[in-house]
Amino acid sequence: MKNLVLPEIEEYAEAHSSLESEVCRALREETYRTMAIPHMVVGPLEGAFLKVMAQLVGATRVLEIGMFTGYSALCLAEVLPDEGRLITCEIDPDSVAMARRYFAKSPHGKKIDIRVGPALETLRDLTGPFDLVFIDADKVNYLNYYRRARELLSPKGVVLVDNVLWSGDVLIQPPPDNSTAVIQELNRQVASDPGVTAVLATIRDGVLVVRPKYDPSDSA
Repeated sequence: MKNLVLPEIEEYAEAHSSLESEVCRALREETYRTMAIPHMVVGPLEGAFLKVMAQLVGATRVLEIGMFTGYSALCLAEVLPDEGRLITCEIDPDSVAMARRYFAKSPHGKKIDIRVGPALETLRDLTGPFDLVFIDADKVNYLNYYRRARELLSPKGVVLVDNVLWSGDVLIQPPPDNSTAVIQELNRQVASDPGVTAVLATIRDGVLVVRPKYDPSDSA
């Protein structure tokens, strides 16, 4: 993943955002020591962003599509209420094994339910609503994940989609590969959808924030 923001700016932003927990820090460090593609972990800045978003919508039910070693799941679980629950999808057994070890070290790990297997199969059997959905899995299925996330989302919920700048490759035409093409199409569809309010935030590798347009009169 290319640095789209100057490293000094990234470090400054991290230093002036909420600190990661000790458990998250240890998990991140082991991920970088032992995993083949460690930059898949979201890191402290995006982890702080996820926490703020969960708190803003008052999330009690969260869905994560793509867990990796569990850093983002643990960040989100840390701000859920005691009765809150997070369902997370992951297909890689080595990633799941590491995540379970660290979840067991945290008092918030009990809030996390790991579903092992292809995410599309897991999503078919889930029932909503979820207050927050975080998508950070295989890019070729991003449109499928997003569409299902919208079906499962609470009317006041938020969908967060990671890596939507794709190291800057979203600027390339024609797209160099299928993953890039799918991300470009997702960004186009969201930007042109009159039923949502969205912002593509230039945090790390790009985070797309999507909320259904909400009419207060609907709850009257």
